[in-house]
Amino acid sequence: MSETGFITTERRGHVLLIGFNRPEKRNAFTSTMLGELATAYTELERDPELWASVVFAHGDHFTAGLDLAEVAPKIADAGFPLPEGSIDPWGTQGAHRTKPIVAAVQGWVMTLGIELLLASDIRIAADDSRFAQIEVKRGIYPFGGATIRFPQVAGWGNAMRWLLTGDEFDAAEALRIGLVQEVVAPGHQLDRAVELAERICEQAPLGVRATLASARTAVTEGEAAAVANLVPDLMKLFGTEDAKEGVKSFVERRKANFTGR
Repeated sequence: MSETGFITTERRGHVLLIGFNRPEKRNAFTSTMLGELATAYTELERDPELWASVVFAHGDHFTAGLDLAEVAPKIADAGFPLPEGSIDPWGTQGAHRTKPIVAAVQGWVMTLGIELLLASDIRIAADDSRFAQIEVKRGIYPFGGATIRFPQVAGWGNAMRWLLTGDEFDAAEALRIGLVQEVVAPGHQLDRAVELAERICEQAPLGVRATLASARTAVTEGEAAAVANLVPDLMKLFGTEDAKEGVKSFVERRKANFTGR
């Protein structure tokens, strides 16, 4: 495991584990921590041997959100502070990631923590998790994608119930509205997230990325744009070594051995 300040990274096969490591401050994000997280996401995106990631937190809490005293003045002056050319973990600026993210949360999951979940693909919560989108209580509003993605995930009324009040809700409510996909006993959320990430990595990585890209196009550009890409993208996939291996493994009735080529 490697540490760069407040973010840890660990490789497990084709999975990159990315951990928040400021537990004494409930993993509240400083501008440095934001940059380090973006750097870890960029490593995931650029390394061909990394096919998926698990995002989690060390300590009792996922994150208490932004360390406003440190970050707010920088945002007011220059916007969201991320390294130039890096992948934005919240997917609101610059290039988008193409590889799947499974998130595992526990304890407090506040503000940009919820938004990081919404920008992920599969979310697992410990049943002691507590969620709150409290920007309206601080004179601002969610700027990491919650105003866009929360209504898409949970429906308008469910999203506005929590976005407009800043009230706290629990893991059962997060599951009900689709913010998380599974709730597990405390201490098991990371293992379950890794299990799912490793399951994803058993599949053809180019097919996984094409699936993500198609779904994202449908959400951001509309159904017609996604439909227009279906056959052309499929034809590209059929020309890959992985597609040939997939067909061969089907004929030979064995598990496929994918390489990402």
